[in-house]
Amino acid sequence: MLALNNNLMFSKRTGWQLTQNRFTEAQQEVRAAGTHIFDLTVSNPTRCGLHYDAAAILAAFQDAAALSYDPDPKGLLTAREAVAGYYREAHHLADADPESIILTTSTSEAYSFVFRLLCDSGDEVLVPKPSYPLFDFLADIQDLKLVPYSLLYAHGWLLDFDSLSRAVTPRTRAILLVHPNNPTGSFLRPEERAMLGGFCREKNLALIADEVFLDYAHNGAKRPTFASHREALTFTLSGLSKISGLPQMKAAWLVISGPEEQRKQALARLEIISDTYLSMNAPVQLAMPVLLEQRRTVQPQLLERIRKNLDELGGQLARQKSCERLDLEGGWCAVLRVPATRSDEDLAIALLRERAVLVHPGHFYDFPSEGHLVISLIAPPSEFREGMQRALEFLN
Repeated sequence: MLALNNNLMFSKRTGWQLTQNRFTEAQQEVRAAGTHIFDLTVSNPTRCGLHYDAAAILAAFQDAAALSYDPDPKGLLTAREAVAGYYREAHHLADADPESIILTTSTSEAYSFVFRLLCDSGDEVLVPKPSYPLFDFLADIQDLKLVPYSLLYAHGWLLDFDSLSRAVTPRTRAILLVHPNNPTGSFLRPEERAMLGGFCREKNLALIADEVFLDYAHNGAKRPTFASHREALTFTLSGLSKISGLPQMKAAWLVISGPEEQRKQALARLEIISDTYLSMNAPVQLAMPVLLEQRRTVQPQLLERIRKNLDELGGQLARQKSCERLDLEGGWCAVLRVPATRSDEDLAIALLRERAVLVHPGHFYDFPSEGHLVISLIAPPSEFREGMQRALEFLN
C-alpha cells in the first residue's frame, strides 16, 4: 500500500509552522503548574474589569426586524448611518456619508476585501515596521507580498520616507499605516500626512489606514481621521472592538474616500465583493446604533485605566536605571527598552518562568533589534502594579 502524502491536498499559502513556539509552550507549562500569571499582554477589554451597560446592550438585540432577511451588500442603512454619525460627532467629519461606508464582520475581513480589490497574486503592499503581526497571515491568505518600511525612533516615532521610497516597485499597490501605530502608540504628524498623500498620488498608490485605536489619544486631543483624506484613494478601517470595547460583537467597517472617480470605482467593486459574502449578521447591524453609543461609557474607563497604569509605570521606572519607556501618544500598549543581554524571546520566557509575568517580546511586533518588550496598559491596576514590580526587579 502506498503511503499517504498529506501535503498534496493543501495549498502553499497555508504552509505555516503549525507546531507551538517556545513562548507558547512556556505559557502552557506555567499555567499547568497552577501558578498565577501576571498578564501584561491582555488586550481583551471584556476581561479587564470594565463596567458595561449590560441591559442596554442585550436589549438592542430584541428588535423584531432581525426575524426577516433583507440584505444590503454595503450593510443595513441604519447601521451605516450610525457609523457616519459617529464620524460626524466624534471626529467632526461633517460630510460623512453612509453610502461611502461598507460594513464587515471585522477589520481582518475589511483588509481581505481591500487586498482583493487592489491586488493580483504576487502584488505588494507596504507595511510599517514595527507593527502588528496579523498582516503576515492576511497577506499569505490573499496571495500578496508585504514589503516593510521603517518607523524610526528619535525621542518620538517618525515615518522614514527614504525607506518608503526604496520599498516601492512596479508591483506596489498600496501603503498600509496604523494610526496610531500598534504597539508604538505613534500618530502620523500633519506634515507626514501631507507628504504621504502627495507620495501616494505621485506613485498612483492607494492608502489603507487602520484607525481602530484613533479614539485613544492619551492627552485627550482628537486626531484627524483618514476618513476625510482626499489626496489619494483611501480605505479607512475601524470597528466596535476598540471604539466600544466590544470585540465579541464582530462589527467593523470600511470608509472609502479620495478622488471622486477612483472612489466610485472602488465602491462599485467592493459592493460586489461584499455582496458575494454577505457576512455580517442582521441582529448586530440592527444593534449598531446602541453598540456605538457604548463608547461614551467604555472609552472614559479605558482612558482612565491607561493613564493610571502609565503613572504607575513612570513611578516604577524612575526608581531604576536599566529600563525606559519609549514615547507614545495613544493606543493600549507601551514599549519598554530593556538591556539586550539575550534575545527578547529568551528574556520574555525567563520572565514568565522565574517571575510569572507575561509580556510580549519585541520581535512579535517586528522590532528590528533586540532589547524591546511590549506591555498592555489596560490590565487591571493591581495586576499591572505587581507585574511591573516583578518584571523590573528581574530586569535590573
